[in-house]
Amino acid sequence: MEKILLKADTRSETGKGVARSLRRKNLLPAVMYGEGKSCMLKLDSKEVQKLLLAGAGEHALITLELNEGASGTSEHPVLIKDYQREPLTEELLHVDFLEVSLKKKIKVTVPIVIIKEPAGIKMGGIMQHRVREVEVECLPTQIPDKIEIDAGHVELGHSLHVSDIPPQEGIKIITDPSEVIISVTAPKEEVVAAPAEGEVAEPEVIKAKGKAEEEAPQKEQKEKKEK
Repeated sequence: MEKILLKADTRSETGKGVARSLRRKNLLPAVMYGEGKSCMLKLDSKEVQKLLLAGAGEHALITLELNEGASGTSEHPVLIKDYQREPLTEELLHVDFLEVSLKKKIKVTVPIVIIKEPAGIKMGGIMQHRVREVEVECLPTQIPDKIEIDAGHVELGHSLHVSDIPPQEGIKIITDPSEVIISVTAPKEEVVAAPAEGEVAEPEVIKAKGKAEEEAPQKEQKEKKEK
């Protein structure tokens, strides 16, 4: 697993006014939690944004390099536990880090990636992707970036379940094995309702009026007047 490094500084100031002031300087207010304690932080907002855009979320182990002033720097293994954005502008407002022990197993969610198109799609089937991530238990250093599944053998009318995920050393899947990851179904056919018993379905004939038909009644009235 590639090491992800983020640099942060400790801070003592709190409050909404302080948070707004930090964001004006392109700094992101944050908190690191762990073992019953918390530490207030500030870090480069752009760096965190890059990390989130790259797809690193709860499943990515991050090394937080913390500048503690006179005490020097220290490294902390953390996960992004939560973050907030401004609803309209999508501006990143705050992030919560969870410090973890590298020697204790944790539960995290990992995305599922389908690497081959199911055979059933070539037969006219439609793929339904139901489960897009699974919960796993492992050491923080063993968290996979993703779990790849070869779905090339899945034919029309068949499914791929969580139980079909190949086992990986040191990783235990917590998600229910019976959960369906993908299924390939036949397209629905449009059903035309049949006429009720005893009824004969007759096509509706719409006859366009020609010029001669429109003039016929007028001609007949004219002849009556002349008589």
